[in-house]
Amino acid sequence: MKSARHGLLLGAALLLAAILPTRAPAAGSDWRLGGYLKSLDLYLAAPPAGPQGSGTASSNRARLDLTGPLGKEVDFEASVEDQLLFSDPAGYLPLPRNAVNRVFDLDHVWSGGSAADRLDVDRLDLSGTLFGAEWRAGRQALGFGRIALFSPLDIIAPFPPDALDTDVRPGVDALHLVRYFGLGGQVGGTAVFGDAPRHNSYLATFTENIAQLDLLAIGGELRHRPVLGLGLAGSLGPLGLKGEVAGYRGTDSGRPGGDLHRHFAIAAVEAWYRFEAGPILLAEYLFNGAGAAHPETYPAYYQSAAFQEGLSFLAGRHYLLLGPSWEVHPLVKLEGLVIANLADASFLLRPLVDLSLSDNATLQVFWSFSRGRTPRRVSSPPLPLPVPVPRSEFGSGGDSGGLFLKYFF
Repeated sequence: MKSARHGLLLGAALLLAAILPTRAPAAGSDWRLGGYLKSLDLYLAAPPAGPQGSGTASSNRARLDLTGPLGKEVDFEASVEDQLLFSDPAGYLPLPRNAVNRVFDLDHVWSGGSAADRLDVDRLDLSGTLFGAEWRAGRQALGFGRIALFSPLDIIAPFPPDALDTDVRPGVDALHLVRYFGLGGQVGGTAVFGDAPRHNSYLATFTENIAQLDLLAIGGELRHRPVLGLGLAGSLGPLGLKGEVAGYRGTDSGRPGGDLHRHFAIAAVEAWYRFEAGPILLAEYLFNGAGAAHPETYPAYYQSAAFQEGLSFLAGRHYLLLGPSWEVHPLVKLEGLVIANLADASFLLRPLVDLSLSDNATLQVFWSFSRGRTPRRVSSPPLPLPVPVPRSEFGSGGDSGGLFLKYFF
């Protein structure tokens, strides 16, 4: 099995190697070659009552993207990305785990001591138009929903609400069809193939503008869960408003590795406002029905399917999210993020400075503060030592900060 996966990876790399020297350098051709270099350097303070001390990590990514036509009717897209991760002490921050939305294992990992490296084929797809419908097949980016901070309708491969690197959405193995109608309407169908049959997804989507309201509806099966979602977006004068809700019937609820709840919903309302002086404020209330109602059950949530699959990232149920930003100079932008757990009174606060170094390069400097009630230690026989029991979500984590350098070409 492992040799077959390595064969697929080698075949994809050879395909790129065959195309690059003959197509990419041609001046004036329709083929495009691009990518980026990124370096994220972190300091992670020791969490309260945790088994680990402080540590450092450096994540370095190099990506190459190739797009162009294969004949008159079909377009080709491919991307290869390498991530080299150093951590001190060794293994303090592991490489991210493989996504469940991929049926083909087109990556390879090397590790040893304080270093780990992953080479990954993140895009490999064909696209075109057939009978008036746009289609795309293969490893591709898929995103739904319109809420910026965290969208309940972005259900395939969403970013965590505290993610720093959101420039490129990770690829999933899928077949996607869309047909447009009217001035802005569309109807679509999507099949996503996972690492196991229970992780396959089959979804239908519908969007339309009705009475100056953007409507988005989604329904089907998400990794063995029936799902139905609805989103609305509009405005009241200068105030932009968005609302989204997705309801699920949980998979294997009550069993180890299943969802915590037999039925649950994830819903949010987001407001957007630009002040006359220039600052912009995003504010969102999020109800996370996939989460746990009490802090002491947060560990069970982290073992649940919703968290392990990346459907939900927050352990509690009621949240306020704030995302202020202000361009104080054409080269300097101030940003912030607040994630407040309204039930246990803990929060994450992350101020960030975004510096434009050139047309293609930026540097971000940031620090994340985690505040809340620290865990209490409880004796739990037959374990020889007391174990920490959470009393808040963000009180269980340590502060962190660092530098994020990005260069695009």
